[in-house]
Amino acid sequence: MKTNLLYGKDGLLLELPDDIFLVEPNHLPGIEEEKEAVTHALRHPIGAHSLKETVKATDTVAIVISDITRPTPNHKLVPWLIEELNHVPLEKFVIINGTGTHRDQTREEFVSMLGEWVVDNIRIINNNCHDKETLVNLGQSKFGCDVYLNKEYVEADFRIVTGFIEPHFFAGFSGGPKGIMPGIAGIETIMTFHNARMIGDPQATWGNMENNPVQDMTREINQMCKPDFMLNVTLNKDKELTAVFAGELYEAHDKGCAFVKEHAMIQCAERFDVVITSNSGYPLDQNLYQAVKGMSAAHKIVKKGGTIIVASECSDGLPSHGNYSKIFDMAKSPQELLNLINSPDFKMFDQWQVQKQAVIQVWADVYVYSKLTDQQVKGAMLKSSHNIEQTLEELKQIYGDDMSVAVLPMGPLTIPYVEE
Repeated sequence: MKTNLLYGKDGLLLELPDDIFLVEPNHLPGIEEEKEAVTHALRHPIGAHSLKETVKATDTVAIVISDITRPTPNHKLVPWLIEELNHVPLEKFVIINGTGTHRDQTREEFVSMLGEWVVDNIRIINNNCHDKETLVNLGQSKFGCDVYLNKEYVEADFRIVTGFIEPHFFAGFSGGPKGIMPGIAGIETIMTFHNARMIGDPQATWGNMENNPVQDMTREINQMCKPDFMLNVTLNKDKELTAVFAGELYEAHDKGCAFVKEHAMIQCAERFDVVITSNSGYPLDQNLYQAVKGMSAAHKIVKKGGTIIVASECSDGLPSHGNYSKIFDMAKSPQELLNLINSPDFKMFDQWQVQKQAVIQVWADVYVYSKLTDQQVKGAMLKSSHNIEQTLEELKQIYGDDMSVAVLPMGPLTIPYVEE
């Protein structure tokens, strides 16, 4: 059976046995007239008045976007937003790149994300979670930290958040309020949002919005300085728009999450010895840090003691910025990492991604097919696969000829689960 995994920009074609269980949603066709669909959503929003009627010509308008690790089609959405608000002078707009704890984007990257016209005509800033001069303290969260958000966002007359809704491995679903928190938050707030207790909560998982502390905190902080308007979309594997959700933040996001849950959550009858997954291809599979999401999707249906094989191009390395790779040097095993991260006195940004990865590795072996060196993979306590078909054949020595195998070609765009 030929199977094409989402990998990098071009995909990865595999020749797999016919008895492999394929886990993917029914393909949703892309909207034929995307601009018309978005414009209609802006003029007939969910739980809100028409965008153009709501924004005054004298308003300063902040548009928050997701960074380059997300496939949000902001090269379409942002120009269409600005066109819809053509009564507002261009100098009144500011685009805020929601980097969270990720690195800044370059001008060339902004051109690829937004198009040259936007970069040449609209002021764009990267959120800096470490620079308190660019942040505003909005008070205390009930989760026990000061709340810092981007100053230009807070001080804008009208605030818009864009995004892409998909299942998320600890927030339940992405998009909506996550564009603000952690997208344009300060590091102190993000550290609480992603601390070991929050990330380790069993309710902080794929597709769950009920009693999920991560989702609860992002919604609480959004309420302290709420976006006036949300524009989110859903995408198919070809990155085409399949639906548009615009309007009041919570109501519109809830409708989008329900839509995604219906199409992306796939029930499996039982767990598998081996699960092959992608990391949804470019831009999500640019580094190993992001590839934890693909591992986490596979973790939902792999047997304890089983094996996960994740195909993630990792063109941006581990990456070189942040603390992800450094934390692995602080312990000798995944269990030691968990013990370290769960200790009350440990606090280091990026620990959340290592925590999620370590939980998976305590449960199953993880192989990585990528452009990383064997040494880089080993440094992250993982195993290298240079040929997925060959690795699969070798695993029969462990699980036998009747080895059960599932494959997630779209990675975390599809979330499988087993009722247990």
